Amino acid sequence: MKKIFVLGALAAAATQSAQAVDFKAGDWNLSLGGIVNAYYTQVSCSGDAVGGLALGGKALGCGGENGRTTIGNGLLPNGLVTSASSRQGDYDVKALIGIYSATATDSAIAQNNVVDVRQAYFTFGNAQMGTVKLGRDNGIFGANAIFGDMTLIGAGAPVQATQRGRVTLGHIGAGYSYVGYYGQIAYSSPKSSSGLSVDAALVSPVADTPIIAGPRYSTKSSPQVQAQLSYAADGFKSWLGVKTQKFTTTTPGVGDLTMSGMELGASYSNGPAALLANFQAGKALGILSDADQGDTKSKNFFVQGTYKAADKLKLGLSYGISKNDDNTAGTGGLKSNANLTLGAYYNITSAITLIGEVGQTRSKAFAGGEGKLNGASFGGIIFF
Repeated sequence: MKKIFVLGALAAAATQSAQAVDFKAGDWNLSLGGIVNAYYTQVSCSGDAVGGLALGGKALGCGGENGRTTIGNGLLPNGLVTSASSRQGDYDVKALIGIYSATATDSAIAQNNVVDVRQAYFTFGNAQMGTVKLGRDNGIFGANAIFGDMTLIGAGAPVQATQRGRVTLGHIGAGYSYVGYYGQIAYSSPKSSSGLSVDAALVSPVADTPIIAGPRYSTKSSPQVQAQLSYAADGFKSWLGVKTQKFTTTTPGVGDLTMSGMELGASYSNGPAALLANFQAGKALGILSDADQGDTKSKNFFVQGTYKAADKLKLGLSYGISKNDDNTAGTGGLKSNANLTLGAYYNITSAITLIGEVGQTRSKAFAGGEGKLNGASFGGIIFF
């Protein structure tokens, strides 16, 4: 049995047992695997119009309609992942490429999507020195939250503006900021008997990705920096993370911006039960991408509990909220996005999981209005 690590578009990686195809070529062990999923999603929207990136509002949540149906990806896209590993001299060496695509669009004849190479990196290291990674992969900040989210293999917030042509959002923008994919040079410390570990990365700086009107920012010459200190022992894990990047303004009369964020979280599993809690705070963390709300201070809270009710059935309840501290120009008037999801996850085989989720996403405005998205998703996912 292999462990395949993949993450979806606008979002995210999953760890799932799968029957990957493995074969040997000289000194290299090669592996080919992947993921395919689809969910029937039904949503309805009500309440007030809320500006900005209001995930529970009619414009984004229901694609401008009162209700909508989509059969498309959940939080993960479809993917094909190939890797090669070898022991060369004193080093363990690995290379991986992950290619991803989406299922649902608004056309039955047009090209359905552009192939997205989310991952393309290689690593080298050993038990004494740790591991160095070079290439494109997910970031460190926010990784524990999204990778531990039960809705990673489901849908979570079934936002229609992103599900058609891409994926749903899980708790992205409604509990945690998106982990993101970056060109990077990263280091992971070796495993120690104390349970402590360190991850750090120099990340290729990114520009903001504007969706609403407001000041715009581009990259500066210095890289983005992400780092994390973790502790793990006996089913318990905790982490403390940071990230920062300087942005230069492209809007006259507006000053430059430095994104800064911190993260604190923990998870614990004991038998069939598991808990996870994560907190993020900072400036320019964004809703869907770094600095997409400009120079805005915000906080993200995410809590989750799961219980394995039977050998093949897991039940879970998760709640997340993302709150803006100030009504800056970049928020578009958005005060908060929150999502509550109840899910059931049934493994019909070691590779196939059937999933049903119901939930509600609420968006509140600084002016007092509120938009509400009610959604239900049913479908399945296969890891091979």
